Amino acid sequence: MAKLVFLGLGVMGAPMAGHLQKAGHEVTVYNRTESKAQDWVNTYGGAMAKTPRDAAKDADIVMACVGNDDDLRSVCLGEDGAFGAMRAGAIFVDHTTVSAAVTRELYGAAKDAEVSFIDAPISGGQAGAENGQLSIMCGGDADAFDQALPVMEVYAKICRRIGESGAGQMTKMCNQIAIAGLVQGLSEALHFAEKAGLDGRAVVEVISQGAAGSWQMENRYETMLDDEFDHGFAVDWMRKDLGICLDAADETGASLPVTALVDQFYKDVQKLGGGRWDTSSLIKRLRAIG
Repeated sequence: MAKLVFLGLGVMGAPMAGHLQKAGHEVTVYNRTESKAQDWVNTYGGAMAKTPRDAAKDADIVMACVGNDDDLRSVCLGEDGAFGAMRAGAIFVDHTTVSAAVTRELYGAAKDAEVSFIDAPISGGQAGAENGQLSIMCGGDADAFDQALPVMEVYAKICRRIGESGAGQMTKMCNQIAIAGLVQGLSEALHFAEKAGLDGRAVVEVISQGAAGSWQMENRYETMLDDEFDHGFAVDWMRKDLGICLDAADETGASLPVTALVDQFYKDVQKLGGGRWDTSSLIKRLRAIG
């Protein structure tokens, strides 16, 4: 059993850290809002710390699942950042979806501190975190990944090293690009069914068994038909991720016309007041315009 730290106890981080504690690891948690850390300890046991630096002292592996590039940089390199206390040979595993640029920056800073850094963004949503069924795509040194893998497998359905530092984040961008197009297509299909006077549930029952089937269709069509959008990843966070995708596309020369268009559609959803709605709310935009 390892001495572990988990930084960030949002809807993803809290259950992930809980799985680690339940598996018998010695887990210390940190959250910017201290009451959330106390609630986690009351639920799962373990310990809490007041700063990332205090939490990371003597840890074998430090995990993070925070908000964005600036949040991650702060918990790593800030005045009370984890890198300042991590022992030589320890591993930092970042589950946040951030830019490949900040990943490469922190990989270099970790190496200077004699610490390994694995970028390990996740997919599977809140349900995946709660059920320990996340898809984890990783970048970084192979030996550090091999050491961290048994710990990550506690909450993973699949966990794979894709390549060197940054490869995990670039793979997560592929994930978000694919989701954006799928959700827009599903929204249009359900909207068309409504306009055509069809029974949306009957339509999905048939088409989901053929080539149109997808995770999004299986898990989101009912709430979309019921006009309910509080069941998953928020539009505000999706726009953050798609912005990362589009910036990376400019750097790599990739063409992402559908992603750019769907990003603007999500902007429309935000204007409808749906920044905290889940990503399936693209259908809400279609209903609003006709």
